[in-house]
Amino acid sequence: MANLKEIRIRIASVISTRQITSAMKMVSAAKLRKAQDAILQIRPYAGKLHDILMSLVDSLAAGEGNEYAQERDPDRILLVVITSNKGLCGAFNSNVIKKTLQMIEEDFSAQSAGGNVHLLVIGKKGYDFFKSRSLPVIDNQSQLYDHLTFENVSPLVEDLMDKFLRKEYDRILLVYNQFKNAAVQLLTVETFLPVKIEVPKDQEVIHPDYIFEPTKEVMV
Repeated sequence: MANLKEIRIRIASVISTRQITSAMKMVSAAKLRKAQDAILQIRPYAGKLHDILMSLVDSLAAGEGNEYAQERDPDRILLVVITSNKGLCGAFNSNVIKKTLQMIEEDFSAQSAGGNVHLLVIGKKGYDFFKSRSLPVIDNQSQLYDHLTFENVSPLVEDLMDKFLRKEYDRILLVYNQFKNAAVQLLTVETFLPVKIEVPKDQEVIHPDYIFEPTKEVMV
């Protein structure tokens, strides 16, 4: 049986650990609030930009610069899978991984059998998982999280757009968790290319008279 001195040492150790974890919790909470505020503030801007893009693409007739909206038979598929670089985040990564596997095995089984489904992974957890199972990962962009800025992400986006134009892929999809709140993330599969014109049900299509500089064709 432990004597009184050993018990006091253990109590002191527990108190010290509690103080450390409490400080870590405060730092994490502050970082979470900062990230959450940034997401909520940018959403109105992102939503309006999306509406303008949809109007822009929809207003261009076939052959006038809307190659990004052209539907093709989905023979070659690229899945852009977005996970985290670190763990200890519940089902955040596992949900994305499970959905990706389900898409490969069910939604695109014919393409997968022909070797025409590829993965581009953002996030170390997803990359490690898929590489360990010898799945067709063509690129790992986990370093984007080190400096997540528009300037660093733009080259990747432009490369994906070029691959679509060159017909290396007929469809490019994003698989990721969409932030709702600190406890809930919505598993999302979104078509990146071709661009889909989204028209709300029971609503007339309206084309605002935007003035584009440079021209619409150049912007697209």
